Amino acid sequence: MDTAWREQIAKETDCAFRFDETARVLYSTDASIYEIQPLGVAYPAHADQVSRILRFAYERGIPVTPRGGGTSLGGQAVGRSIQVDFSQHMNRILEVNVEEQWARIQPGVVLDELNAHLKPMGLLFAPDVSPSNRANVGGMIGNNSCGSHSIIYGKTIDHVLELDVVLSDGTRTVFKPVGDREYGEKAATGGLEGRIYREIRRIAHENRDEIEARYPRIMRRVGGYNLDEFTGDGPFDPCKMIVGSEGTLAAVTEARVNLVPLPAHKALSICHFSDLVESMEATVEILKTDPSAVELTDKAILDLAKESPAAAHQRDFIEGDPEAILMVEYYGETEGEVTDRLDALDSLLREKNLGYACVRATTAAAQSNAWAIRKAGLGLLMGMKGDTKPATFVEDTAVSPEKLPDYIRDFRDIVHKHGTVASYYAHASVGTIHIRPLINLKEAEGVTRMRAIAEEVRDLVLAYGGAVSSEHGDGLVRSEWNEQVFGPRLYEAFKAVKAVFDPNGIMNPGKIIANQKMT
Repeated sequence: MDTAWREQIAKETDCAFRFDETARVLYSTDASIYEIQPLGVAYPAHADQVSRILRFAYERGIPVTPRGGGTSLGGQAVGRSIQVDFSQHMNRILEVNVEEQWARIQPGVVLDELNAHLKPMGLLFAPDVSPSNRANVGGMIGNNSCGSHSIIYGKTIDHVLELDVVLSDGTRTVFKPVGDREYGEKAATGGLEGRIYREIRRIAHENRDEIEARYPRIMRRVGGYNLDEFTGDGPFDPCKMIVGSEGTLAAVTEARVNLVPLPAHKALSICHFSDLVESMEATVEILKTDPSAVELTDKAILDLAKESPAAAHQRDFIEGDPEAILMVEYYGETEGEVTDRLDALDSLLREKNLGYACVRATTAAAQSNAWAIRKAGLGLLMGMKGDTKPATFVEDTAVSPEKLPDYIRDFRDIVHKHGTVASYYAHASVGTIHIRPLINLKEAEGVTRMRAIAEEVRDLVLAYGGAVSSEHGDGLVRSEWNEQVFGPRLYEAFKAVKAVFDPNGIMNPGKIIANQKMT
C-alpha cells in the first residue's frame, strides 16, 4: 500500500501516530498465536479524533483495528491495518451514579482500575476476566467477555446500557434501547445510521426461523453477530449488535455500563478429584446448589504452580496430588449462610461419592491465594520450557454443563489420537472449559496437527450442540468456522450485517466474516 497517506492522516486528524518499525513490531501481536505488522498506530485523545481517523480511512479504503489492552486470545487485535489504541489516552472513568448503579467510562479503562474505583462505593462491574489487571473494558465490550461469575452475572452484553460510537464513515452517534416511536424516527433518517436501524431489524426478522434453529441453545455463545437479540418485539437496542462484534462494525468511544453490589459474604470450597472426568460429573451435581462460581484447575497447572517461586506458596490448600480441583464459591447475606452452604456441599459430594477432599477458604487471604492460582493458570502454562506450548485455538468451546463429562472424555480422546496431551481449566459452571493441547507451532508438523485437531473439535462441538466461541471470540482463529457453525444462510446474514455497518470493509477485516483460514 502507498505510504504517502501517513503524513496526511496525522495532519488531517490532529492525532498522534507512530509508523516506525519499533511501534509496528510492538503492535504486531496480542495474546494469540498470530503476528501481523500493522500499517501504523494511532493514539486518539478524544472521540473527534477517532471520527476523523475513520472518515479518512473510509474515504481511502484503509483498514482500521480498534485496540485495547492487547489481551485477545483469538487474534482480534492484530491485522494489516491502522491500530487505534484507546488504552493510552481514552482511559478515564467519567461518572459513577451510585444510586442508579451505573458508570460512564472510556474504552481504555482497565477492569481492575475500574473496580478499585468502585469498591469504596460497594459496587462492581461484574464481568471478571482473568487478565483483569490489563484488560480494557472496551475490549471486553468488543469480545462480549464473561469470566468466572457469569453463572450469576451473565456476559458483558447484559451490562451495557448505552454506547457512544463512531461508525465506519466517521459518523458519531449514541446507541441505546429505543421504543417504536423513536425507532421510526431513527429509521427514517438518511445516512449510514438510518440504514443501520432499517436493515438490522429486517435481516433479523427475515432469518428468525434460521436463528432459532441454528444458534446454540447455551448461555455461553459469543461467535458470529448477535442477530438473536433482534428477533423479538421489544425495544430495538443497537448496543447488542456492537457488543461482541470485535471492532468489525464500529468503534466505541464511551460506554455507560450497569454495576452490581459487592457480595456481603462469600466463601470457597476447593474440591479435590483423582480424575478429570469425575470433576465434571461433580460439576453437574454442584450446580444444583446455586453456586456463584465453579472453576476448574487441572494437574498440569497445579504442578507448574508448585515449581513457580511466585505461586508455590499460594497452593498450600492442596491436599495430596489431585488430577483436578474445582473451586466452588457461594455468596450469602451472612457468614452463617455461606457456612451452611459449604456444609451442604460437603454432604452432597459424600452422598454421591465424588472427590476425596474439600478444603475451605473462608478468610479473604485464603480466598485470594486460591483465586491467584486459578488466574495465574494461563501465565503458568505459557511459561513452560521448550517450544512445545499449550496452544490457543480450541480453548474457547462450550457445551451445556450436563454434557461436560461425556464431552471432556471425547475431547481428550481427540487430543490423545493426535499424539499429545492438553491442559483443562476455567468455567465449569457454564460449560466453558479452556482446553489447550500441547503443540510446537514452530514446526510445520505442529501446525498441521493443530488444524487437524481444530477440525475434529469443531465437529465434536456441533455434535454436542455447543459453541466454538464462548467468551474469547472468533478473531482470526475461529472465524473460519462460522459458516459451518451457523449454516450458509446465517453466514450470508452476517455478511449483510457487516455490509450495512461497514460498506467499505475497513473495520477490522477478517474477523467474524473470515477472509482467510486459521492457518
